[in-house]
Amino acid sequence: MEFSLRTFGEIALLDGDERQIGFPKKALLILAYLLASDSKSTSRTSMARFLWGDGDIANSLTNLRKLISRIKSRQSGLKMEFLIFDDTDIHLVHGSIVSEATPFRTGAPENSAENIAILSRSLNLKFLEGANCQTRAFLDWREGERKRHLAMLKETLDAVAKPGATEGDAAIIKEAALLLFEAEPQDETTHRILLKAFDVEGGLEQLKHMFSRRRDIAPSWLAALMAAPRPQLSAASALSSTGATLQHDIATQPILRIPRLALLPPGNDSADIAATMVASSLVEDITLGFCALHSVRVIAPYSAVQISRQSENQLALFERYDINYVLETRLSGHDRDLSLFAQLISLPSNEVVWAERFNFGKLDLARNKHDMSRQIVLAVAAEVERHEMTRAYFEQNPAAYHQYLVGQQYLHRLTLPNMRRARKELKAALRQSADFAPALSSVARTYSKEWLLTARGDDGLLKAAEDFATRAISIRNDLSDGYRELGVVKLFRGAIDESVEALEVAESFSPHHADVIADHADTLVHFSRPGLALEKIQHAMELNPINPDSYLWTAAGANYALSQFQTALDYIGQMADPSLADRLAAASWAMLGHQDEARMLVRRVRETNPDFDVDRWLSLVPSKEQWHKDLYREGLKKAGF
Repeated sequence: MEFSLRTFGEIALLDGDERQIGFPKKALLILAYLLASDSKSTSRTSMARFLWGDGDIANSLTNLRKLISRIKSRQSGLKMEFLIFDDTDIHLVHGSIVSEATPFRTGAPENSAENIAILSRSLNLKFLEGANCQTRAFLDWREGERKRHLAMLKETLDAVAKPGATEGDAAIIKEAALLLFEAEPQDETTHRILLKAFDVEGGLEQLKHMFSRRRDIAPSWLAALMAAPRPQLSAASALSSTGATLQHDIATQPILRIPRLALLPPGNDSADIAATMVASSLVEDITLGFCALHSVRVIAPYSAVQISRQSENQLALFERYDINYVLETRLSGHDRDLSLFAQLISLPSNEVVWAERFNFGKLDLARNKHDMSRQIVLAVAAEVERHEMTRAYFEQNPAAYHQYLVGQQYLHRLTLPNMRRARKELKAALRQSADFAPALSSVARTYSKEWLLTARGDDGLLKAAEDFATRAISIRNDLSDGYRELGVVKLFRGAIDESVEALEVAESFSPHHADVIADHADTLVHFSRPGLALEKIQHAMELNPINPDSYLWTAAGANYALSQFQTALDYIGQMADPSLADRLAAASWAMLGHQDEARMLVRRVRETNPDFDVDRWLSLVPSKEQWHKDLYREGLKKAGF
């Protein structure tokens, strides 16, 4: 009888008639692991860690011995051996079982639309999605396998997507290309493959129509392609007459490079401090608005402020951080004559491509924001539609928007008095416009930050934060702010799964908003997915290259969970105020065996928090997996807490 292992979706052992056969669930994971392994064998100790974690290896080995006994009994009942065991290792019996994942291990499959269809059907279900195993070793291995499967689909699709495909094959190729794009929407190779796939049978107009139904604006590479003149010859004729390949044509088009923009805060040529504060917030708000576009990468406000202060080496910083355009702003005049001058400079030619002056004395900020956004979008992504998402919304009540910007200034300084001042200004904005969603989500942030700063575990603050975030989402469910704040408060309340979901939605609406990505990374650390968290926080650091302490702290926490203790300390050492992470640093030093450094940090923590208790504190800090909490407890205890 032939047996197969289903690994995409719910894992199961199947007979030759595709009927499910009873077999120990963890034994199925061993089969999946060995089928994916080149050696087809593994040590008992490694498999014990894989299935039960590193916490108590003796107990894990005991569990494995019990499992092996059950496997032998079940194999005897089936009169079939899939696995054999010796004193130290577990081996897969050659030819005893097959899996739909086998093509992913044998190199690139045959380049045919049929194989594309097989790969696509498998990846749609997700590799081992229903597996009931949550150890760090298993999760990291599964994530690596999924990435490898996706890379194979990309490689095969790249080879298959070419002119001359039949109508049926073209449909399969397009479907697979869209699956790849959904998984890697920012990857430039994926963009190229998507264009190839839809150009197989003249499907670029179909692709354009599909994107017109999406909430976000079509990416710049797609918009530019639509705007570019196209030859009248068919792709096949062009190939035969010129000898050039479609792959080369698409791959060499400059539209795939997404330009990067920095909006610098205004130079203070005005004595009006309040106006300067509002002008700075306005420019920052425009920056965040651009984060919702897929057509331009925007430097986060924190980094833009730091760059603006480096007058002597700004050009070097622009080159270092791959900035293509800079919007410089300057506030001048006073009272009714107050104005904001802005000019857009193209680098490295140092050419001023656009300049405008806005009257700042009439509180018409919403119109100015729209005009500035429109001009910038036209300059850096000529054929992308103007960013309309917030224009009409902000124009409804400029006075509320003004009050909101004032509140935002206080919200940026993380102290308890500033949180309460911010809340006062933001609630004033809500009195002007009760349904102003950005103010609602910012009020939510003041409550969650107050909960964090007071460290009293006051659930009333979190309840208020959740209520305001939920109201913001109910009013505007197409803005990222409400989902971001809901994700943060869900994390603090221990609902880690819901936190991850909310921040995934927030990031989908603002894919280049560094702070949203950083919050998402922080939640993934608590979700016990440190590898993925590290990828996220490194992406946020790229968007906001002069890293705030919170980013570095998140990166340190992810590295600690990966047992990269020295790297965690390196990130903490880069913080402007490393004392914020004293507990994490003490645990890291202790795990490295440096007791003197650890004890010094313990004493410093005790000076400010003499009643600190490890178990009580860990009960308040959410962690998805027990191994994660145990690892932190081990470091803190070794440090002397």
